[in-house]
Amino acid sequence: MDAEVWVAIAFVVFLGVLYRFGAFSTIIGALDNRSNAIRKELEEAKALRDEAQRVFLEYKAKFSAAEKEVEAIIERAKADAARYSAEVDAEFEGFMARRRAMAEKRIAQAEASAMAEVRAAAADAAVKASESILRSTLTGAAGEALVTKNVANLRSEFN
Repeated sequence: MDAEVWVAIAFVVFLGVLYRFGAFSTIIGALDNRSNAIRKELEEAKALRDEAQRVFLEYKAKFSAAEKEVEAIIERAKADAARYSAEVDAEFEGFMARRRAMAEKRIAQAEASAMAEVRAAAADAAVKASESILRSTLTGAAGEALVTKNVANLRSEFN
């Protein structure tokens, strides 16, 4: 017999001895334990995956809510800015209207003052011219009395 046959017979005898002493049940038990451990790890991994998916969906919902809140804040800010701009424009227009009215009032006062000064100067010039003309044409005591009386009347009328 060849050496290969003896190796095969020795291998079968070795397997028989292992079976007789329960080595196969120990190996099978170890493999079952390993299988159970792998199954537990897979279940834990599935549970962790489910938890991760739940947390992901939760944060996705929070992110979506935060985006909506940001959009609402932006819209409120735009509305507030538009309202504030309108208020500032209205205040500016009111301010400019008041300044314009004050300027027009000052101009009217200056015109009135200038007109009064021109009238007073014209009246004084007219009185002096009239006095000069009357003094040169009217002579004597009667002329002097008439000129003095009328000059006084003219001054009171123009002023």
